[in-house]
Amino acid sequence: QVQLVESGGGSVQAGGSLRLACAASGRIFSINAMDWYRQAPGKQRELVAGITSSSTTNYADSVKGRFTISRDNAKNTVYLQMNSLKPEDTAVYYCHLATRPYFGGTYYDYWGQGTQVTVSS
Repeated sequence: QVQLVESGGGSVQAGGSLRLACAASGRIFSINAMDWYRQAPGKQRELVAGITSSSTTNYADSVKGRFTISRDNAKNTVYLQMNSLKPEDTAVYYCHLATRPYFGGTYYDYWGQGTQVTVSS
């Protein structure tokens, strides 16, 4: 089994910054892509940013230029640096990754428990 532990959420005023972290532990041989999603009240969960195993990144248009995703493979951790935060960034943020327990094994999807980010105007 694999466990994901998120940290770094909180409340901040518009224009402020937060850094989210998601650490994976357990039976991990390798991790494929790592992503951050968010879900605001009454809205569907949406992809915010993703990073592949070769560190290629992609971002939702709404966060380009403000958010930066990165990963530390030695620590099995993915980060999301969020700058110039806006009230519309308020949501529960979830990390997601696909990992396999051994070489040649099947990749399985895992989700973090979610961390609240609240941005006030």
